Amino acid sequence: MARISGVTLPKDKRIEVALTYLYGVGLTLSKKVLKTVGINPNTRVHDLTEAQVQAIREELDRKGIKVEGELRREVLANVKRLKDIGAYRGTRHARHLPTRGQRTKTNNRTVRGNVRKTAGSGRKQSDQKT
Repeated sequence: MARISGVTLPKDKRIEVALTYLYGVGLTLSKKVLKTVGINPNTRVHDLTEAQVQAIREELDRKGIKVEGELRREVLANVKRLKDIGAYRGTRHARHLPTRGQRTKTNNRTVRGNVRKTAGSGRKQSDQKT
């Protein structure tokens, strides 16, 4: 069982993909870390030795990559700072609206909590045909 930064990696996945289960690690970073450590990306997680798992942990620490809780706290602190200084982006975050200029007239219904159901013609189907 491979645990990195408090996350249990899925046993039957390739290590290249399994590392992306860590918050802050994408496929590109996963490939770079595995290349540096010298682990075949096609290796399954359950085939890794404890030494290889430890090498991956140390490589993430050595590169100074923030993952999981530390990164989540930093992102939340950044959003809180934007809200506190009254920035436009902060107010958009507070209202749960898009912050990067997307239109809201026709899209973003699910974000705003305004999910509409598709309506029919308004007439009920009759069982009899005349």
